[in-house]
Amino acid sequence: MNDGLSSLEMKERADRLLKEETLAKDRRQGPSRSQRRPAGNGLGAAALAIAIVALIMAGTALFLVLRGSGGGEPSSEPAEEEPVTFRFGDRVLTPLEGMPLNPYDKDAFSLDEKGRVTYEHNGRRTRAGIDVSTHQKDIDWPAVAADGIEFAMLRLGHRGYSEGGLFLDQAFEQNLRGALDAGLDVGVYFFSQAITPEEAEEEADYLLEVLDGQELAFPVAFDWESIPGDEARTDGLDGETLTRCAVAFCERVRDAGYRPAVYFNRTQGYLRYDLRDLTEYDLWLAEYDAVPDFYYHFDLWQYSHTGQVAGIEGEVDLDLAF
Repeated sequence: MNDGLSSLEMKERADRLLKEETLAKDRRQGPSRSQRRPAGNGLGAAALAIAIVALIMAGTALFLVLRGSGGGEPSSEPAEEEPVTFRFGDRVLTPLEGMPLNPYDKDAFSLDEKGRVTYEHNGRRTRAGIDVSTHQKDIDWPAVAADGIEFAMLRLGHRGYSEGGLFLDQAFEQNLRGALDAGLDVGVYFFSQAITPEEAEEEADYLLEVLDGQELAFPVAFDWESIPGDEARTDGLDGETLTRCAVAFCERVRDAGYRPAVYFNRTQGYLRYDLRDLTEYDLWLAEYDAVPDFYYHFDLWQYSHTGQVAGIEGEVDLDLAF
């Protein structure tokens, strides 16, 4: 049935219906492939954003690192402390734990008009002294006292370094009477060559027998020394045994009511004695200088072996008592 339409009209109507049906189908299926935005453009933008964020983070990290190394605020991590050491000759030594240190102000040392060392600090001054033996021969003790010397350490005796016998210093009794009569305070020392604590006790007993209760204002000292240039029975004695010998001597002396002391030089103090075992006794340091450099505490200081004192012919050891 043609509804009264011509064949041309019928054809145009059919084409229009087909076109409308096609458009309706396209609307249901969405845009054509040629009309869609390429998928790659969206992924490129996301990658670009991620790259920018990473670049910002890297720049921030670099800034913080450079700021820390360039003198900004200190790091929260504590710096590792260097261990405390000191030098003795070509050696680097670590301080003995618990050993009292040298307490003296180096600026308080000076030389008097006679070239002798003095020390005065906080209103207190050292006392001037000498130590002598038979090597000083006859001493004019009143002249010594008049020359400003206030105390004397006298050698009482010694042990032989070859056969090990015990001997009285030939000038001891004369020096003891002369120094006391001249008004000096007196202490004594024994030149030891002990190789065992038992021998050190033997030396102390010998000394105590000679003193026979004599009152002394200054200490009784253990003076152990190496013998350079000759063979000695003490050659090779180890530091531990030497320390035990000093303790044995000092304990014997203290038990008898005297004040014990140990004489030593810096080599012995640093490399042989364990000074921590000797802190209960007076320490008598031998170091020849205008200012003592010894690292640890000491009570007496022998600062010269070439001193000149009125009443003594030749050179004599000079000491200070702190």
